[in-house]
Amino acid sequence: MSTPPGTTDSDHPAPLPRPRSASGGTPQQGGHMVICGGDALAHRLAVELADRYGQRVTVVVPSLQHGHGPRIAALAADPQRSVDVIETGETDETALTAAGVEQASALALTSEDDQANLHAALRARRLNPDLRLVVRVFNRRLGQRVEQLLDRTVLSRHPGLSAAALEASTTVLSASATATPALVAAALGGRSHALHIDGRLLRVAELEPGARPDGTPLALLATEPRPGSDPADHLLPDPDTIGADRPRAVLELLGRAEPPPRPRRRPALAGLPLADLFTSRLRWALAALTALVLTLTAVSWQLTGRPPLHAAWLVILDVLGIADPADDAGPAGKTLQILSAIAGMLLMPLLIALALDALGTFRTATALRRPPRTLSGHVVLVGLGRVGSRVLDRLCELDVPVVCVDRDPTAAGVARARTHNVPVVIGDATQDGVLDAAKAGRARALLALTSDDGTNLEAALAARELHPRLRVVLRLFDDDFAGDIYRALRDSYPHAETRSRSVSFLAAPAFASAMMGRQVLGAIAVSREVLLVAALDTTGNPHLAGRTVAAAHRPGAWRVLALDLAAPDRRSPDLADPYTTAPELLWNPDPAHVLADGDRVVVATTREGLSHLTTGTRMTAPQ
Repeated sequence: MSTPPGTTDSDHPAPLPRPRSASGGTPQQGGHMVICGGDALAHRLAVELADRYGQRVTVVVPSLQHGHGPRIAALAADPQRSVDVIETGETDETALTAAGVEQASALALTSEDDQANLHAALRARRLNPDLRLVVRVFNRRLGQRVEQLLDRTVLSRHPGLSAAALEASTTVLSASATATPALVAAALGGRSHALHIDGRLLRVAELEPGARPDGTPLALLATEPRPGSDPADHLLPDPDTIGADRPRAVLELLGRAEPPPRPRRRPALAGLPLADLFTSRLRWALAALTALVLTLTAVSWQLTGRPPLHAAWLVILDVLGIADPADDAGPAGKTLQILSAIAGMLLMPLLIALALDALGTFRTATALRRPPRTLSGHVVLVGLGRVGSRVLDRLCELDVPVVCVDRDPTAAGVARARTHNVPVVIGDATQDGVLDAAKAGRARALLALTSDDGTNLEAALAARELHPRLRVVLRLFDDDFAGDIYRALRDSYPHAETRSRSVSFLAAPAFASAMMGRQVLGAIAVSREVLLVAALDTTGNPHLAGRTVAAAHRPGAWRVLALDLAAPDRRSPDLADPYTTAPELLWNPDPAHVLADGDRVVVATTREGLSHLTTGTRMTAPQ
């Protein structure tokens, strides 16, 4: 483990010592991986790179005593892992130099501060223009622009670089966006979620025994594990050995993703719930008053002989109290005027009540929508931070009814909820009555996605008291704690579905794969395992090159889904673009087709399988 750096000042930082390995020697330089961050993602990413990919890793942490610093320090103290640690308060040029960025092959910036990550990325690119950068950025629009800026630096040094290689030089990822599909899939259970690849929609459908997929099946992703078997044995099985009498998850090809329609300009009041502006009691009162005016008009028409429209005009004037007394009218006319005046007296409080009720509803509608009284079968989303905002967007894309809960009215996702016209309950989900207001007792699922593990757990337990069979998905930062909570809730509520998810656990494989220079197109959660959909180059890969599509399939590890038909210099740098106008993938390629050097394929793979595919190492034969 490295010794803490010397004290520094803001203008003239003192030189940092060279990183020290866990064994006390100087770590090898050149070709290693550098991670800057002290959070859960940095810890999980270091484990992924060291254990799955066998890489030498140097982690630059702000503190070894706070956050995940002690856990990262424990990795460096483990002689079985090649991990080194540097403690520094700021990721400046001195810290990057001490970590060996100039000789490193890849750098990951995992801090939750977008500006700090982008600043460090620019410094690192200046120190090593050939460095592969993976930057965690929540603001995707800003990240894409900085990604283009960083790529131009590489292109200036290598003008003939292919688009695919340029794409791998800088990758901007969001941990919340990477983990969102798996969180939504866990909440919706049997309802599938979609991946957008090459302009096509790929749906992950969970099928009951005997059920057939609706779309074109691409791959059998998983089946129900047998009792006592290895949890990984049910992933990517050979379809010829699996019957249709077992529950299974299938990847389906549905069709082309249509570009989203252009938003139309609507009047300012178009989004208001007009039905709520006029309550049922007011509508009945208004209908009764209208009927009374029509009755008085008909009587006036019959008694006076005036035309109907003129009679109606006179009655309305009388109702409003602005007509002259009917001195020259007979007893019938005077009686009619008295009745009209009485109707006018009834109209005034009705109009005042209508105005006050509409004003209150208007204020509520322009602020936050409340859950309808008859709502049921919805998803309760607790926490509207970064992760909650991403999950809210995905649920709205799938047209799933949602009720949001957050104790902070200024949270990042509250404005998004207002944009989507989604009901929001402001309050602490752990307090009495808050989940009741969100109609959690009639919900189909609850997603607890706050940044506090205790709050998420308490909200889940409170929701289970309201609905013992409620499907619950917890966001927990500690992986071990997530596993313990999952088992405890499963044992306490055996008839309910419980899923515990760590965002770092779901996002780390995508970050690690990007550091290895491969493009991960999506992540699929199957039980507590993660399947990845990735685009790989077959050149020099012993598992792919020279093999047929059928022979390249490795049960429990990976399966080829599609073949890129475009020439290497014309390939799309981003197959995950959902609205591409030039699709280039051949899905379900001929099993007899031989993969050659220079081909690009899309595979569904486990994390361990991707490690072997990217490193070219052999796998032990399946038992």
